[in-house]
Amino acid sequence: MSTHTIQASNNEKGNAAKSSKPTSNWLSRISLWLMILSSVAIGLYAFAFQAGMQGDPDTHARFAEWPVFSSMHVIGGGVVIVIGGFQFWSKLRRDHINIHRWLGRIYLAFVLVGGVGGLVLSPNSDGGLVAHFGFGMLAVLWLFSGWQAYASIRRGDIASHKAWMMRNFSMTFGAVMLRVYLGLFAVAGVDFVDSYPTVAWIAWVPNLILVEWYLAFKSAKQKPQGNVNAA
Repeated sequence: MSTHTIQASNNEKGNAAKSSKPTSNWLSRISLWLMILSSVAIGLYAFAFQAGMQGDPDTHARFAEWPVFSSMHVIGGGVVIVIGGFQFWSKLRRDHINIHRWLGRIYLAFVLVGGVGGLVLSPNSDGGLVAHFGFGMLAVLWLFSGWQAYASIRRGDIASHKAWMMRNFSMTFGAVMLRVYLGLFAVAGVDFVDSYPTVAWIAWVPNLILVEWYLAFKSAKQKPQGNVNAA
């Protein structure tokens, strides 16, 4: 294979990548803002629930048995999911770094608050033992990934900080997906009692798997490629 052939092939690949980039950018922006808006909506619902403006009486009665930890879980989770999505907005990180840093501090502080509350409440959740373990594991990994995100930025490891924040928010976003899956199961005619144990896991595990796949793909893509010798 000649040098000219390799160069022409590389040029064709470069042109194809350039032509697909605008579409990719638009899809990324739409996905980002869908994530942000849906997260904010669920966060506002959490605040309305805490104020007694939303939610069924049975849920409020059960949460009233653990008032401190319920408030920690609802308020902590609400704050985290409202501000978390904005942290992935590149314009905020680029043009308003101080706001990004302060939102990050608030985010991680409330992950601690909401995670502890959720961990204590998990044995009392609906859905039986399967759901108890699902929500308990979520709380543990949420707290762990939040600590890792904090520790990595403290030592100046920005790449690891970004990766741990992505993992953490993928689990935060489980609050959105939980409602999505419950709605889909309801439309399919599956009772809440039957669907909830499954939803306790699929609301966040696929999110985390998707992030791990993305991080692995990105890491492999950034590895230096070997030189191609001209024939």
